[in-house]
Amino acid sequence: MTKILLIDDDHLITEALSRALNYAGYQVETADNGRSGLDLALAQKPDLVILDILMPQMDGWEVCKALRKRSTVPILMLTALGDEVDRILGLELGADDYLTKPFSNRELLAHVRALLRRVEFDRSNQPSAQQMHVGPVELDLSTRRVYKNGQELTLRYKEFEVLSLLMSRPGEVITRAELFDQVWGTDWLGDTRTLDVHIRWLREKLEDTPSQPLYIQTVRGAGYRFVPAPENG
Repeated sequence: MTKILLIDDDHLITEALSRALNYAGYQVETADNGRSGLDLALAQKPDLVILDILMPQMDGWEVCKALRKRSTVPILMLTALGDEVDRILGLELGADDYLTKPFSNRELLAHVRALLRRVEFDRSNQPSAQQMHVGPVELDLSTRRVYKNGQELTLRYKEFEVLSLLMSRPGEVITRAELFDQVWGTDWLGDTRTLDVHIRWLREKLEDTPSQPLYIQTVRGAGYRFVPAPENG
């Protein structure tokens, strides 16, 4: 049974959401503070984490950041109504999606199912070639490891998916629409700017000068491409 960890200090919310998730067929564990939630996530390895922001001991930002250092579990963050800063910060810290309060149980379940479908698709739809070597970058699909000039890079789950798609077709322009379709799925319910955030993260890790990218290039009005080596002039 799919396991979901719900981390929120509001017992009224956790009780209501737990009932809805249980009724939908999920096994639910709860934590009422960030510290115990992080410990549960690392110990029990749930299939999905639903994470509130304002909590005692550790807030949602801290939990998300700490969890991302050790796990690729999908994270759905719960944010305040209309607070764009919360949404963008959550994505930058490694959250996969967000849900704005107030929300209905039906909306929550739609986000949960979309995230879980995407992860299952990613795991079952990997190319037969397990290793790619483009320029100075090596990517191993079987171990989900990436190296540049022999030095390992630490990537988030979706960063790896974006990079593997770009590297699978070096020099070819991959449109934003295809990136969303292949990496997030056509049922993506979040802010489309998350792609730009993930591209920026990748450049910060791959490029010598992220503000002047040589490997992950933007093709205006179209999408992105990965070039094997810096192009002259």
